[in-house]
Amino acid sequence: MSTNSPIVYQPVIGLEIHAQLQTNSKIFASDPVLFGQNPNTLISAITLGHPGTLPKLNVRAVEFAIKMGLALGSKIASWQNFDRKNYFYPDLPKGYQITQDKTPICLGGSITVHLKGGEKVLPFHHIHLEEDAGKSVHEGDNPFSFIDYNRAGTPLIEMVTEPALHSSEEAFAMVSEVRKLVRYLGICDGNMEEGSLRCDVNVSLRPKGTDTLGTKVEIKNMNSLRNIQRAIEHEIIRQTESLNSGKQIIQETRTFDAHLGITNSMRVKESMNDYRYFPEPDLSPLEITEDWLAEIRAEMPLLPWQQEKKLMEEYNLPAYDAHFLSESREMAMYFQSVYEHAAHAKQISNWLMGPVKSFLNEHNLSIDQFVLSPENLAEVINLVEKGVISHNLAVQQLFPLCIEN
Repeated sequence: MSTNSPIVYQPVIGLEIHAQLQTNSKIFASDPVLFGQNPNTLISAITLGHPGTLPKLNVRAVEFAIKMGLALGSKIASWQNFDRKNYFYPDLPKGYQITQDKTPICLGGSITVHLKGGEKVLPFHHIHLEEDAGKSVHEGDNPFSFIDYNRAGTPLIEMVTEPALHSSEEAFAMVSEVRKLVRYLGICDGNMEEGSLRCDVNVSLRPKGTDTLGTKVEIKNMNSLRNIQRAIEHEIIRQTESLNSGKQIIQETRTFDAHLGITNSMRVKESMNDYRYFPEPDLSPLEITEDWLAEIRAEMPLLPWQQEKKLMEEYNLPAYDAHFLSESREMAMYFQSVYEHAAHAKQISNWLMGPVKSFLNEHNLSIDQFVLSPENLAEVINLVEKGVISHNLAVQQLFPLCIEN
């Protein structure tokens, strides 16, 4: 009888995080960028790639990509070219995508995530600029697919990590931090349900203790943090069972069925040669000068970790409070606005983490949708601090009345 134990495998995970940039128009055309409009109403001859049309680069998209690179500590490439990536899907109107292959706009960089076991720095390989494709629409039992090209040409940054993640927890935390960061920078709304932030996940296994990478499987278009985690966990189990039963893992693209919690094969993964990259002939090379870079640096807001540090140092708040308040730029700004009218930092923090948070959660609102102005909340807090009314009375009666009126 064999006494050999099953091989213990280490997951190796890489992410490709796509963020739609919040520009007013598309990356190479003047069509507006809007969500939820009637199908095929935000398109033009340029977006559809009609003969005789020429693309023109949206400078704002370049600036947004650079902001993300600066936030991650990436090196900004001073000289870049755009390339054509050729593939033929119904939702790609031109039959090719304009992207950056050999000269991505940002190189390297990293982000710190908070895990159960402590902090970990996760590295990026690069960030490149490209245009989004359209969207295939499948309605019920209709055997036909419909195409909406409104999204085609929307500016994207694709953030490609190193294959340096080893758990679904790390992937969840990394996408969460990226979503928070793009919102802080004001370059993307981070709405995964609408597809403005989505993620492709690459998963492979290797025997624990070895360095050679296994065959990777790509899971496409994940648009939920929880589903990213679920898909990775399923794929690790699936690949482990396949390898232990003597089967080979094939390099393929899979989709995740959120209802069943499983991945299904879509197609065998294309190789780089299949895309037939070549330089985009209708766009000039892009040069990023030091003066332009300095202007963009000057526009950078405080980043989440900088905001958290400021809240602890300037307002003497505990780390827990500072972390909560810095989760969104809007919450941090709201806190500071209240403080201008009621200089009681810890009390303001308590109100925001308590009654205000409860109200927002109950009504599914964000702080920028909160009906009570910072000045009004400051008045309530000042009344409590002066002893005019008790804290309980303020929370249970005055606060609801202020919101109602």
